[in-house]
Amino acid sequence: MSRRRVILHVGTPKTGTSYVQDVLFNNRIKLRAEGLAYPAERFDGHFLAALDLMRLPWGGLEKEAVGAWDALAAEARRWPGTTVISHEILATASRSQVKRALESLGHPETEVHVVLSVRDLVRQIPAEWQENIKHRRTLSYQAFLDQLQDPERSGNIATWFWGVQEVPDILDRWASTLSPEQVHLVTVPPSGAPKTLLWERFATAFGLTGIDLDLHVERVNASLGVPETALIRRINKAVNAEVEPAHYRPLVRELLAHQTLSHRTGSPRLALPEPVWEWARDLSQSWVDEIKKRGYHVIGDLDDLLPTGEPPKFSNPDRPRERQVNKAAVEAIKALLQENVRMREHEEQLQQRLADTEQALERAYLRPTYRMREKAVRKLEDSGTGRRAMKLYRLARGRNSESA
Repeated sequence: MSRRRVILHVGTPKTGTSYVQDVLFNNRIKLRAEGLAYPAERFDGHFLAALDLMRLPWGGLEKEAVGAWDALAAEARRWPGTTVISHEILATASRSQVKRALESLGHPETEVHVVLSVRDLVRQIPAEWQENIKHRRTLSYQAFLDQLQDPERSGNIATWFWGVQEVPDILDRWASTLSPEQVHLVTVPPSGAPKTLLWERFATAFGLTGIDLDLHVERVNASLGVPETALIRRINKAVNAEVEPAHYRPLVRELLAHQTLSHRTGSPRLALPEPVWEWARDLSQSWVDEIKKRGYHVIGDLDDLLPTGEPPKFSNPDRPRERQVNKAAVEAIKALLQENVRMREHEEQLQQRLADTEQALERAYLRPTYRMREKAVRKLEDSGTGRRAMKLYRLARGRNSESA
């Protein structure tokens, strides 16, 4: 067996993937010293590669991504040890795209392992709707649930959700040419488990156990409660037509959702209504039964994919308590005011620096030496010989304009 190995983490979304990718990116120099490469010049390098592989449109980023997958695969082929590639949208790759990905990585000569991180549907479904809201969508929760349960799965919402969340189908596409020993499922622990447990499972899947890594990351994809998510949805309805995506992301998604509203931990959490909870439980059980038959390597416990106990109390985000939404709105307004103050103060500083620069230039123009140089230049420009001399002078100074 070749010493060259690729560990391909292909999803699913909302399973701690952003955290894992940030840890790998931040520690990539130390990992190389241990014989493991995470080839990326920027934190979203593997995301761009995934967009390129699947030719996915993504707000214009697909243009920036052209050639990214081939470049990443070439680095993996050059590295003599283990290479880790990770992005959750790879879960939706088609069979032909999977074939291209594996071949470009050198399979079967290169030993390729596929890692799929999975979480129970009872938590995944609300998390995916919330993620949709944080990406400018205005779809109601009920409409979202209806589309997911539609057997036809014909709408964009259902097509995307099941493309990145239906575990047996993802494994059909990614693992059909691999032995079960080369397919690894990392289960997300249930709520209340030790915070480090998920990372420990990923470390086992990637072969990082025993390596001392910095596990602190700045980027956190925090979750929102029911009234906070309802507020963002209302904001989307009000501003989508007027606020460009380039401004929406820092102001709404980052400032309001992640940095402000996610800190309101006392709000009711998103959950499933009881009939949907039971439907998701039964579907999850069928997935667990299928995975057991296939004999994949499971890191964690397949029971983590099954909800326990009774369905939690359901708080409907389509009809939230207005008092709770109002309190969240006040927090949002406060954050926007503070950000506006910061930007106004920064603007005032820039204006003062500009005024100081203009005054310095004006003083320079009034100096006798400047007037003498200006007079000499005008005199030289009056003759052909002088103009040629000034041209040579400007070229020597690296100037392209006609000013001295």
